Amino acid sequence: MRRIDIKELHERPWMPRVVRDYMTDALQFVMGVAGVYRPIVGLLGNAVDAAGAQRVVDLCSGGGGPWSWIYKTVEDRRGDLRIVLTDMYPNLTAFEELRRISGGIIEFCQEPVDASNMPERLSGFRTMFTSFHHFNPQEASGILRDAVEQRQGIGIFELPRRSVVTILQVTLVPLGALLTAPFMRPFRLARLFWTYIIPVIPFLLWYDGVLSCLRAYSIADLTHLSSKLGAKDYAWETGEVSGGLATVTYLLGHPVAPPSSS
Repeated sequence: MRRIDIKELHERPWMPRVVRDYMTDALQFVMGVAGVYRPIVGLLGNAVDAAGAQRVVDLCSGGGGPWSWIYKTVEDRRGDLRIVLTDMYPNLTAFEELRRISGGIIEFCQEPVDASNMPERLSGFRTMFTSFHHFNPQEASGILRDAVEQRQGIGIFELPRRSVVTILQVTLVPLGALLTAPFMRPFRLARLFWTYIIPVIPFLLWYDGVLSCLRAYSIADLTHLSSKLGAKDYAWETGEVSGGLATVTYLLGHPVAPPSSS
């Protein structure tokens, strides 16, 4: 199954912000309930430590990704570490809620941030949760190259896979949204309208979910993208880790300090 490159509907500029925000809220909530990212917590912590980072900068954060609960493990492991959420279309309501529940450990950028063109002021270990596939190979390579050139660590974690099983599992996501919409906070009647009366949110979760799988990068793809950068003082690791309902494909990278001369 070859990778395709067709933009998902929620990425398009004409998509109403309210619909995009409700979709990313639903995606975050369903993934959180399913605990799909729990297997990568240790990998992420070790990579942040190896990079010596004092801050995590999350790219393409959507509704906040898994940070609503991962921040607690970060706090336990490294009490001085802070998380900054960013997105090209920031979901400010979700970001504000995450800042509140985390007691300020989670911060965010109010202005749009392009993951392929990161401002230097946003230094820190970069993370991307189920968003790397949104970028074509040239853009994806540029994201990795920028991390290398700015001497920042990076962690890519992807749930979509180009497999029949994963594509079939995508149907569970809109079902999860239908079951959980009344319990999402903050409560919004408009969320129920776009979920049940006119089911735009479930449709987007299914349609964009299938496209995400078809656009996904395999381990071989990620290895190729990182290896062609030719960064000898930068360590890369690729792999897959399974837990519960999903398998997470990952790429981790961090700068390596040159050996001291004696």
